[in-house]
Amino acid sequence: QVQLVESGGGLVQAGDSLRLSCAASGRTFSSLSMAWFRQSPGKEREFVAAISWGGSNTLYADSVKGRFTISRDNAKNTVYLQMNSLKPEDTAVYYCAATVGAIRRLRISYEYWGQGTQVTVSS
Repeated sequence: QVQLVESGGGLVQAGDSLRLSCAASGRTFSSLSMAWFRQSPGKEREFVAAISWGGSNTLYADSVKGRFTISRDNAKNTVYLQMNSLKPEDTAVYYCAATVGAIRRLRISYEYWGQGTQVTVSS
């Protein structure tokens, strides 16, 4: 079993930056591929970014490419999402997810989920 706890969400203005963190426990973190998803009211949960267990491979949604950066610190059992140039359409609950498999864009590929952290971007 894996426990994931997100933090770092908040209310910011358009153009600001924010860094989300996700702390993992319960399994060897370095064996997990990690991802961030987000969900806005009335919308499906969508893929944002993913990183392989060693950090050498990453995937990004087109909507965040060039603005968001996913990274991980295996010594701290933590994955990060650095979000720059935030837009109002980035407003959502952001979820951390983990899988023992390879990184994927599909929500169904991830076995473990955190409770989410709210990010609100005002215009």
